[in-house]
Amino acid sequence: MLRPARFILRTVIAVSVISASNVFAQSWPAREPIYSSRTADGGPLQPFTFSRPPQRAQALRVAYYAPRTQRADPIQSTDEELEARTPVLDLTDSHPMVRGNRAVLRNGVAYAPSNAPDSVKHAIWAVNTICRRPYVWGGGHGSFHDYGYDCSGAVSFALHYAGMLNQPLPSSDFLRYGQRGRGRWVTIYSRHGHVFATIAGLRLDTTDLRYGSDVGPRWHLDGRDTWRFEARHPVGL
Repeated sequence: MLRPARFILRTVIAVSVISASNVFAQSWPAREPIYSSRTADGGPLQPFTFSRPPQRAQALRVAYYAPRTQRADPIQSTDEELEARTPVLDLTDSHPMVRGNRAVLRNGVAYAPSNAPDSVKHAIWAVNTICRRPYVWGGGHGSFHDYGYDCSGAVSFALHYAGMLNQPLPSSDFLRYGQRGRGRWVTIYSRHGHVFATIAGLRLDTTDLRYGSDVGPRWHLDGRDTWRFEARHPVGL
């Protein structure tokens, strides 16, 4: 009689356990789905996370147009073209002039006579722009435009702006310049070692006789001894 009772007891206990299990299973939330260890594109996931691993930032590539550098071809220029591009003095702002045939000196500035040819007027106005520059041996020979001038450089400068000289000359070369004798408007007095000129009655000289030294290009009212000087003048002047 005991064995049937034990069997019944075991059956009741088993049924009770199964019932309790069903009740517990119904009260427990549903289990979360299991995801793959890789992403859709095949990238591996870190353990215990469903987020994609951070990727290293790549440098941004930008395409742009770089202009090509062109080589400058050498320019072939004639002497006339170089002379045309050479900066020249602007003489349009100061054209002092007086009536008559003789120039007038006022405060170191020469006034060109109205009756003089245009070439003489331009020579006077051009010399006015260099009259305060110092005496420099060889000045005005490398170029008509210089920091300072010597005697032949100053006379060459005046003749250049008169349209009578294309390149500077040393004092000895003026012994053969133009025509012999004094001119009506311009006379050049030259010897070996020094040259000066008279233009419309004014003396253009780098030597100041009051001090007996070279001071640079200046206008002078007084004349000077022309002994041993050769007098020459530009053709037509």
